[in-house]
Amino acid sequence: MMNVTFPFNDVDRSAPIRPLERPREYFSWGRYPRAQHESVYKVYWADQVEAILAISRPGSCLPYGLGRSYGDSCLNAGRSLVDCSRLDRLLSFDAKSGLLSCEAGVSLAEIQRITVPRGWFLPVTPGTKFVTVGGAVANDVHGKNHHRAGTFGLHLARLRVCRSDQGIVECSPWENVDLFRATVGGLGLTGIILAAEIQLKGIPGDEIEADAIPFQSLSDFQTLVEASDQEFEYTVAWIDCFSGGQTRGIFYRGNHADGFRDAHKKNWSIRVPFAALDFPLHRYGLKLFNSAYYRWKSRRGSKARVGFNEFFYPLDAIRDWNLLYGARGFLQYQCVIPEAAYDVLQEVLSKIGRDGMGSFMAVLKRFGRPKSPGIMSFPRPGLTLALDFPMRGDSTLRLLDELDEIVVQNGGAVYPAKDARMSPRTFEASFPAVDEFHRFVDPALSSSFWRRVTGG
Repeated sequence: MMNVTFPFNDVDRSAPIRPLERPREYFSWGRYPRAQHESVYKVYWADQVEAILAISRPGSCLPYGLGRSYGDSCLNAGRSLVDCSRLDRLLSFDAKSGLLSCEAGVSLAEIQRITVPRGWFLPVTPGTKFVTVGGAVANDVHGKNHHRAGTFGLHLARLRVCRSDQGIVECSPWENVDLFRATVGGLGLTGIILAAEIQLKGIPGDEIEADAIPFQSLSDFQTLVEASDQEFEYTVAWIDCFSGGQTRGIFYRGNHADGFRDAHKKNWSIRVPFAALDFPLHRYGLKLFNSAYYRWKSRRGSKARVGFNEFFYPLDAIRDWNLLYGARGFLQYQCVIPEAAYDVLQEVLSKIGRDGMGSFMAVLKRFGRPKSPGIMSFPRPGLTLALDFPMRGDSTLRLLDELDEIVVQNGGAVYPAKDARMSPRTFEASFPAVDEFHRFVDPALSSSFWRRVTGG
């Protein structure tokens, strides 16, 4: 193992810390809401983070990575952002044990680039690889293997966090445990994460033996989940929101395959050059697209051997795909409801269908029982549904409020990393440990999301 020390002393601490004179506009991935920031500090070394927090006003700062949170949890309207995306150094990697040490601005894409050819894979990955490690920790991300591996936080060996009132603090499942539990899923509010140690998992190859199975009802989905979760590491489903009472969809499942071939493939991508007009994502256009997608996937055949990028990150091949939703942006809505509540899930889908606000990106997954260490972590045993809605003004916001009511009344929760509008009442019902969490919020940190749901 190559031993590399954390480079905290490579910058003159007496050098003045100044915000960017002409910072670019910083968005969330949904591009709603828009936020004007008072100032932006771009940091390159951990010493700069410590100095910024030392001079910050109470509640004035928020760390920002690659901006892949969908709503306003990564925005800090009227206050300051600390752009940590250049804290992107891989510090050490033990190719025998799979223990990786890196700064918090390293992307999951960079980790996979280095470790996959050596037979190691992220133990948990969301649906995009363009996420920083700090963001993955702060939102305690989950993936297609939650029923086996749980959340990202379960695979952390250590975190290094910089707080305005304590300086640099090491925390782990064994050291400063309370701060560790608050930071995992803590929305970047417990201090600025500087570095992490992650335990990767060994893989036999860089491709996935995958199945894509059409189903015609939620009952069919339930049967597929029961039959698949024991034999397949990865399971998830796409559903057609416009299919009426059928709730048809495509169930995906897969396992790592032997042999390293994907690393030698050139991963193609296209880029959306500008925000689209609204009409491509009109109700009738979405309905036609969903129908065509279902027929295409149903006819391709079930089994295929695909590269890990194609299986885990299909949308990453379309750079800036969020612009397809138009200049007003979009809202992603993700909820979790108790595991047996298929009637509640059907009520949510029926409500969406009646309002004519269906989504192409409608993803259904069953969360398993592995418990995250994070006191504010979103995943819990149950059914989780994620959908994208083009922003149509009051009608969109009203629909999502009504979905909140259905979810909360039935013991469910709404995901902060995907949210741009939930009420304080919904937040408190979703996260009953919020009073405990308040004790760990760094005095210098806040976010647009946090002020909205707590009034703080």
